Amino acid sequence: MWSSRLFWKLFLVYAGLNIVSAIVFGLIVSGRQQTQVVEQVQQRLHDSAVIMRSSLEGVFQDGISEPLQKRVRKLGEETGTRLTLIDMEGAVLAESDQDTLELVREMENHKNRVEVIQAISSGNGSSERTSPTLSEPMLYYAVLYEHDGEPKGVVRVAITMAKIQKEISSIEKLIWSIALLVSFTVMLLTYWVVARMIRPLTILTHAAESIANGDYDQKLYFPQHDELGILAQSFNHMSKEMAERVRQLQASGDRLSTVLEGMVEGVIAINERQHVLFANESAGRLLFFSPEDAEGKALFESVRNHQLQKSVTEVLKTLEPQRMEVELESTSDRILGVTTTPLPGTPCPGLVIVLFDMTELRRLESLRQEFVANVSHELKTPLSSIKAYTETLIRGAMDDPDINKTFLLRIEEQADRLHQLILDLISLASIESGNQVFDIISIELRPFVESCLVDQQKVAESKQIELLIEEKEPGIKVKADEEGLHQILGNLINNAIKYTPDQGRITIRWQCEEGNMVLLQVQDTGIGIAEKYQARLFERFFRVDKARSRELGGTGLGLSIVKHLVQSFNGTIGVSSKVGEGSTFSVRLPRG
Repeated sequence: MWSSRLFWKLFLVYAGLNIVSAIVFGLIVSGRQQTQVVEQVQQRLHDSAVIMRSSLEGVFQDGISEPLQKRVRKLGEETGTRLTLIDMEGAVLAESDQDTLELVREMENHKNRVEVIQAISSGNGSSERTSPTLSEPMLYYAVLYEHDGEPKGVVRVAITMAKIQKEISSIEKLIWSIALLVSFTVMLLTYWVVARMIRPLTILTHAAESIANGDYDQKLYFPQHDELGILAQSFNHMSKEMAERVRQLQASGDRLSTVLEGMVEGVIAINERQHVLFANESAGRLLFFSPEDAEGKALFESVRNHQLQKSVTEVLKTLEPQRMEVELESTSDRILGVTTTPLPGTPCPGLVIVLFDMTELRRLESLRQEFVANVSHELKTPLSSIKAYTETLIRGAMDDPDINKTFLLRIEEQADRLHQLILDLISLASIESGNQVFDIISIELRPFVESCLVDQQKVAESKQIELLIEEKEPGIKVKADEEGLHQILGNLINNAIKYTPDQGRITIRWQCEEGNMVLLQVQDTGIGIAEKYQARLFERFFRVDKARSRELGGTGLGLSIVKHLVQSFNGTIGVSSKVGEGSTFSVRLPRG
């Protein structure tokens, strides 16, 4: 309360008005009372003069005498006033304030006194002045004394102003005491009333400050049913509504923040001065900046890209959404799709920039184009051969028994190649789509590998290649589909035979590893693979030496099929190789 400015303003204003009112009241009442006292004294002097005039019958005819002086002196003592008898010539006949008759005779003539002149002319007169005789302020009142209608003298009554002032002072003291008491009482009442008025406002102020600080659970209870009580009810309703709105906004903000932070796409909001208002983690990851550090700063202090800056400037100028692709020059060349949209409002309050990584999309598009080109090429080659042999037979070679048989064998060979290519494409498409159903069982590796080697034995013997098995631990099993595992081993062993020179060696080994996995390796002593080609080795239609691969009859899909089959069995595949020393393909599959 003591620190309330409004309290002191109201209290001091009311207190000032109270003090001014008390002073004005005191001055008015005191002045009026003083006038009334003087009038009352004058009336008393008039009454005294009239009474004395009646009681002094015949004295003016007798003239100055000792008995008269004594009589007047006695009357003056009894009435507490100064009595003076003055004849028509102004001579003093008796004076109550003089001790002896000789002193009375020595008094100066009073004919020129104001009150005497007024009494002679009008019958009565009064004046306030300093007495020449007594040398002190006096109030005089004089009446004319007549006998048989003829003026005989003047009876004057006087009183000292000291008595009047004393009476006036006592009355003024009483008036100011009452005014001070009333003023003090009013100030106390003012303090109580103002404090009672300010206290609800103080409580309301503290509650508003608490709401401003985030504490919305504020309740006000005023017993009054006046405007303050209505204000308290309105405040409580406002506080409740505000708390609910804030909770809704917080929940909405949390949901929005969660959505934005969980988005793969990057989102950046900037104001009209191109300062960052918000950026999610994806935006920071795509553009290589810290979203927390970037907030409040100019976007291009954190992201230095000329294309993006130009797009933002253009959209702020035209207020038209814009889509573009931005290439980032970094260690991994990225291609970002950028959509820049102005925020609603006039003038435009800013922009929203949405970023999405198109690198993989562009890579897949490139792979698709390459795949189409490769498939077209791979299909075109056997078809061209079949067409050429067929046309040659139609044009007359069919009549030559030796030539037509050779051509027919070539046509059969190309048809088989085309058939195998189509089967591989179907198999790869089925595996990639996830529609192929596998029967995952536990397969013991030793007998399974031996059966696969039997299938490849004839081809290996034709090149005098030795097929070896290394088993470190008997009875090891893996979890896989039997047909799929046969395709994996068949492709790996067949590739090893193709790219291993005559009299080479192929070794199949397996062993258990940590994590309940089994490592299955196919090692050859072939021509090897350069390191720069190893990362792309499992891509469709990729060949290190295309001419040699076609000569050996490969479709370019075998290793891609192997990779997808291994992944379908929750495994991994890798390769290690050196040119001229051979290659080792390592397949890891769950242990059975």
